[in-house]
Amino acid sequence: EMNCMSLHSQVCEWKDPDQLRALLDLDLREHGESHKQLLQRVRDVARYSVKTCHPRFFNQLFAGVDYHALTGRLLTETLNTSQYTYEVAPVFVLMEEEVLCKLRSLVGWSEGDGIFCPGGSMSNMYAMNVARYWAFPQVKTQGLWATPRMAIFTSQQGHYSMKKAAAFLGIGTDNVFIVQVDESGSMRPEDLEAKIVQAKSQDAVPFFVNATAGTTVQGAFDPLNRIADISERNGMWMHVDAAWGGSVLFSKKHKHLVAGIERANSVTWNPHKMLLAGLHQFMQCFCLLVVERIILTPPQATYLFQQDKFYDTSLDTGDKSIQCGRKVDCLKLWLMWKAIGTHGLSERVEKAFALARYLMHLLDKRDNFKLVCKGPFVNVCFWFIPPSLRGKENSADYQESLSKVAPVIKERMMKRGTMMVGYQPMDGHVNFFRMVVVSPQLTTKDMDFFLDEIEDLGKDL
Repeated sequence: EMNCMSLHSQVCEWKDPDQLRALLDLDLREHGESHKQLLQRVRDVARYSVKTCHPRFFNQLFAGVDYHALTGRLLTETLNTSQYTYEVAPVFVLMEEEVLCKLRSLVGWSEGDGIFCPGGSMSNMYAMNVARYWAFPQVKTQGLWATPRMAIFTSQQGHYSMKKAAAFLGIGTDNVFIVQVDESGSMRPEDLEAKIVQAKSQDAVPFFVNATAGTTVQGAFDPLNRIADISERNGMWMHVDAAWGGSVLFSKKHKHLVAGIERANSVTWNPHKMLLAGLHQFMQCFCLLVVERIILTPPQATYLFQQDKFYDTSLDTGDKSIQCGRKVDCLKLWLMWKAIGTHGLSERVEKAFALARYLMHLLDKRDNFKLVCKGPFVNVCFWFIPPSLRGKENSADYQESLSKVAPVIKERMMKRGTMMVGYQPMDGHVNFFRMVVVSPQLTTKDMDFFLDEIEDLGKDL
């Protein structure tokens, strides 16, 4: 019943919210329940949850499961400690230091700093905060009164967390300048230069550019070397949001996609997304890597950060984080890396690329599918053209009709429970499917099944 790895099990046993509330009996009462009842509760939780570790869960930028990483997560929860001091987390402080050092070396840095963060949005916000402190050190003590109007630059396909960070840090969303992208979804450097000129004409100081390595929908990579040239000429901090695409650094064959990443000042990276170390714990293995050590908040809590401790207090990492208590996130990645080595991680990345290319080849051969674009990564975006719309591309209502196809197929798919894949509209394109190929359990047979299933779900449309 709980074997979510079996192809014979459902990805999702769909129930409407009212049905699900009744089945789960969520009410919390005065008195406890029997052991037998609790076991049934646990079974129900597993039964009606979406099985993200199922080989045919393609809905998000995460999928599958790695049992070494899962063991690491179970051990982390069992040991139940906080990452803030060597005193309470000696093993994990040293482990995090080693993992971050190894990740920095893959970026191409021989020194620097870093921290594991609770999500990519938080990693990006930390980067923006560090950059602001680098550009305007007085902001820490004097606040925004002591700074000019600041300008941030990100592409129209960059992650929405840039605007969240600007709002949260008091910089303001109006000061986030959106840079145009080309057809593949990559930032256009000439428009970045134009937006910098525009910002300066409005008396704003350009201080931060966010380049994306692996956009959420198309999987596009911004031209990092050209953005680095522009950043250096304008004295800006260059951040690379490589949350999704950073893991190409493990692959000699594909790391050219992030050429120039070593020129960044900071990098957001989630090694778990492509490498499957338990990313569906709400992406809880994001890390922010910075090229130099900057302490933003000197430790004030004398009950935690006593300066006369009997060990090297530079190992106490609580001063790097906006949080006090911080979850241990390094064990799952460390244990998986120990188990399969850098070579094994590289093989996972290259297998995902190979399967994505296989799927694109299949799509090209079938008349009832059309690629949105041939992306460089493992995001495969396409339309399913049902029988009733074939050959009618020039009719007036074609786009409107096509936009209704994906939502109907998605509903039928969820209710059948055989697989899950997401859809969205984007930049003038009506609803299309976005298939993400990451699970190491996938084979070419799964790619064949995937297209056959979509055809079957939409054959009467």
